[in-house]
Amino acid sequence: MAFFLTAGFLGMLYYYLPVRAQRPIFSYRLSILSFWGITFFYMWAGSHHLHYTALPHWVQTLGMTFSVMLLVPSWASAGNALLTLNGAWHRVRDDATLRFMMVAALFYGISTFEGSFLAIRPVNSLSHYTDWTVGHVHAGALGWVAMITFGAFYTLVPSIWKREGMYSWKLVEVHFWLSVAGTLIYIIAMWNSGILQGLMWRTYTEEGTLTYSFVDTLVAMYPYYIARTIGGLLFLLGAMVGAYNMWMTARAAPRSARPSDVPLPFAVAAGGH
Repeated sequence: MAFFLTAGFLGMLYYYLPVRAQRPIFSYRLSILSFWGITFFYMWAGSHHLHYTALPHWVQTLGMTFSVMLLVPSWASAGNALLTLNGAWHRVRDDATLRFMMVAALFYGISTFEGSFLAIRPVNSLSHYTDWTVGHVHAGALGWVAMITFGAFYTLVPSIWKREGMYSWKLVEVHFWLSVAGTLIYIIAMWNSGILQGLMWRTYTEEGTLTYSFVDTLVAMYPYYIARTIGGLLFLLGAMVGAYNMWMTARAAPRSARPSDVPLPFAVAAGGH
């Protein structure tokens, strides 16, 4: 999670968000603190996935402790990104590409809080092995990783192919709302499904036997899995719209344009704290 789905995408956030907002990052010092905090804390957090297993109890406690501590550098990055938008909220309102990045920062804050929360042993006793974990992972994968990737692509593609903008900004808007709607439907369905699963699995009769069989829990999940499918299809449809928009942008580029000849967007001049 730290090195595949966090560090690289935080780099994208710290670069493309200021470029698109035309604002310097709120605090460079805070970004450095966040980087080293995430790098150090994340290395010790993995064992929180193994609560109530044969893993030594002290290792589980170590993972839980560092997972909770991880909230500080994670929220520092999310807050740094949102504070960068101060004075540029009119751009967020009018620019769907920048909105992708803003929503990505919000989901990063939400998913990192949820990760620290789920690492706490009593909470984990309810969420472990349920769809709540699936909802948490997809809040990060769809809401954070995918959203910042889309925002970076929409910033980068016109520059690579020497276009003034995307082929259709209306399609960028369509993609944004499909992605947001699909992600919310997906993760809310999994949150509800997971909590219901956990409660059903720990419900006992007066005789001390399980009230619900495993098949009973599967039947109860049926409407949530339908909602999950709808959310996933909406997100996939949005990604297809985005891919078409990028393809048309590249296809309409002047013949003289070559990706290797086009400089990347330059960073905003230093001015943060």
